[in-house]
Amino acid sequence: MRSSCVSVITVGANPTNTTTLIDKCTTLSQVRQIHAHIIKTNLVTHALCVAKLINVLSHSCNPYDAVSVFAHVLSCFQDMRGIDFSVPSVLRACGRSRAFEEGKQIMGFVLKTHLWGDPFVTNSLVRMCLEVGMIELARSVFDKMPVRDLISWNSLLSGYLKAGEIEMAREVFEKMPQRDVITCNAMIDGYGKHGMCELAEEVFMGMSVRDVVTWTSIISGFVINHQPRKGLCLFREMLSLGVRPDAPAIVSVLSAIADLGFVEEGKWIHTYIYTNKIHHNYSFIGSALINMYAKCGQIENAYFIFRSICHRRNVGDWNSMISGLALHGLGHEAIEVFQDMERAELEPDDITFLGLLSACNHGGLMEEGQFYFETMQVKYKIVAKIQHYGCIVDLLGRAGRLEEALGVIHDMPLEPDVLIWKAILSASMKHNDIVMGHTAAFRAIELAPEDSSCYVLLSNIYAKAGRWDDVSKVRSMMKRRGVRKIPGCSSILVNGEVHEFLVGKAMDVGYNQSVISKLEEVVCKLKLNGYEPDLNQIFLDIEEDEKECQLTLHSEKMALAFGLLSVPKGIPIHIVKNLRICCDCHTFMQLASKTYERRIIVRDQNRFHHFDKGFCSCRNHW
Repeated sequence: MRSSCVSVITVGANPTNTTTLIDKCTTLSQVRQIHAHIIKTNLVTHALCVAKLINVLSHSCNPYDAVSVFAHVLSCFQDMRGIDFSVPSVLRACGRSRAFEEGKQIMGFVLKTHLWGDPFVTNSLVRMCLEVGMIELARSVFDKMPVRDLISWNSLLSGYLKAGEIEMAREVFEKMPQRDVITCNAMIDGYGKHGMCELAEEVFMGMSVRDVVTWTSIISGFVINHQPRKGLCLFREMLSLGVRPDAPAIVSVLSAIADLGFVEEGKWIHTYIYTNKIHHNYSFIGSALINMYAKCGQIENAYFIFRSICHRRNVGDWNSMISGLALHGLGHEAIEVFQDMERAELEPDDITFLGLLSACNHGGLMEEGQFYFETMQVKYKIVAKIQHYGCIVDLLGRAGRLEEALGVIHDMPLEPDVLIWKAILSASMKHNDIVMGHTAAFRAIELAPEDSSCYVLLSNIYAKAGRWDDVSKVRSMMKRRGVRKIPGCSSILVNGEVHEFLVGKAMDVGYNQSVISKLEEVVCKLKLNGYEPDLNQIFLDIEEDEKECQLTLHSEKMALAFGLLSVPKGIPIHIVKNLRICCDCHTFMQLASKTYERRIIVRDQNRFHHFDKGFCSCRNHW
């Protein structure tokens, strides 16, 4: 800073030296020193000096400075031709700083001068209007522009997409006289973010030229819209065509792998990242790797990555680690990581506490959960969101403290969402509270009438109490409303190929008979070791032998049988299930891990269960 001050003193009123000095500025403080020098030496009337100053300020963290300088210049100049090339920069600054009143002044200036015929200026004007939220004005300017080029159309399209006006963007896209890669990339990204993957793919397939942004946008679109397999397939296609993925594409595909639970794919991507040194220029790669390993059941590898980036961790890395530990029910370990975060004097955010409260919830840590819920609000002044309240409600409900859970719902400043009522509903079923379950179910159904799990949980509560007439009424309600129960589905990856099993059948038909035979053998062996099917897990009014048959054919049991047939000894059997594992299957996996001396890892809808030597990592709290 001292050398900058000396330089300012030595340049005097020399405009050439002053512009050179502006180019060398590295901090906003230095730029402001130059600004003061320009005013003091009357260089404010020198067009090039002022233009360079405005351009630098427009890119700063406080672009309003550029707007202020330009407003001052407006009052000093009658003839603006000398600095008119700085108008786009100051319009950009107006947009970034939401300075609409100043932007209107510049717009008035543009309309009165030769600049109205300059597409570079008018395109900047359109972008500024869109950035400050004046969508109709932006369209009005666009429609009146004397010259419109491809950049003009792309500016309007991008502005609409950024503002979330997808239908307006679609209209512009279809009317465009020509399109380029930038146009199509923007539209693919916009469609993806608004859940319109089919339209995004239609644009993608119609492109004759695609760049890495094209591939990243289409992959990301499918991943964020819960189609991870499609995203992964597109990533493989991208590689096969020799397109080098960028860091955002890597993050998206790691997220897809995390959702699918395919750790071998994740390990290959991990190797690719380090071989190609992608991690050096993108800070979120570490978080994505931690998240991927945690969600693929390898929490040890997640923690290894976390430790390896100790000198450059960001809040996202800490959050991923805490959330990963929560997913595995490692509540005490998650608390230790959080305490390390506090010692590192890094400020936690609302996501940090969501992970921490989830960890307490999955670990059954009642006192710790309540303590950190209060700490979040009192010590860190973080306003609790609906998800934080959901964790506390679920934690109290699982412990049977339903009245307290309802008290939290009553006192919170937010309207309870469907997840909160489903937490009460699940707790009511666990603790046989039919009245509270009935109330919670209908509140949940009111909020999410198409969510089959609300009806199923209510039906199960009635079935558990032997109220079969009420069970029939719930099923009739589902049928009348067109709501279908989601079938249990489990998948297992063997030799790079995914094998899926639905309740009662394998989706890979060729394996049916061998899987059923193996499953029968497993059931017989486990019964010799004390296994007794928990028929209370079948909520149907049928004979006991039929109940046992249905219980035997649960999808995770079939996946386990296939794993015992296909996965070599010494290698853990990884199973991913779309629903919560039932009590009978949980007991079954525990006994199977002991009987067959195999480590079995099951990721269900909520969390991981690590079965080994007859025990589960959840300690029967899930």
